[in-house]
Amino acid sequence: MNDARHDAPPAVLFRHAIEPRWRDLDAFGHVNNSNFLTYLEEARIQWFRTLGREWVTEAIAPLLAAVHINYRMPIEYPSSIVVELFAARIGNTSITIGHRIVSADGASLHADGDVVMVWIDRASGKPVALPAAVREVAAGGR
Repeated sequence: MNDARHDAPPAVLFRHAIEPRWRDLDAFGHVNNSNFLTYLEEARIQWFRTLGREWVTEAIAPLLAAVHINYRMPIEYPSSIVVELFAARIGNTSITIGHRIVSADGASLHADGDVVMVWIDRASGKPVALPAAVREVAAGGR
């Protein structure tokens, strides 16, 4: 059986450190699973911002088409975590961005999985070509 906890991920495109907040906790005293998605979103946006070229415009924008997340271990409070992003698949109009949420020291895997981002024409809602900046940086990280 393929166990993602033991497989080495592809080359990391981007790392984003996060300090969970008290308000992120649930009744069990650890970060609520729904906040994992917020952490992943924040890391993706920060990665896009580092591209140095257009990835969103008035004419085109990315949409989240699918999310897959494996919850491996709760995130305790207080703690420091890091979201790692990598290119799992690069398509014509989309990219599958793999992700891992790990402890700051890398010793604990809290979650892994991927998301599919599709770029669309804002006016028509139809898919458009993946922006060159996203394609080039993601391909370089493979």
